[in-house]
Amino acid sequence: MNKRANTILFILGATIFNVLTTIISMVILFIIYVKFVAPLIPENGRAWGFVIIFMVSLIISFIAYRFALNYFIKKVDIEKHFDSLYVKKLKKTEN
Repeated sequence: MNKRANTILFILGATIFNVLTTIISMVILFIIYVKFVAPLIPENGRAWGFVIIFMVSLIISFIAYRFALNYFIKKVDIEKHFDSLYVKKLKKTEN
């Protein structure tokens, strides 16, 4: 495969990893919240727990993504296998 295909597959894989990490952390935090925390909170304040669960799961997925990305960068030669996403290629203009 060429660099562009590797880059596209990496982006798709990283996105799937990030979404799955978010969903898994949301489910785990939801189970912990329902089993242990929700019975201690009055009924009118329980809805805020879901907002907090969502925010914390996003933070957890971000941290997990950063660790996985750093590990991947250490193991794989990025410049050899992937196309650059941020560098604009300069086209030569004929004058």
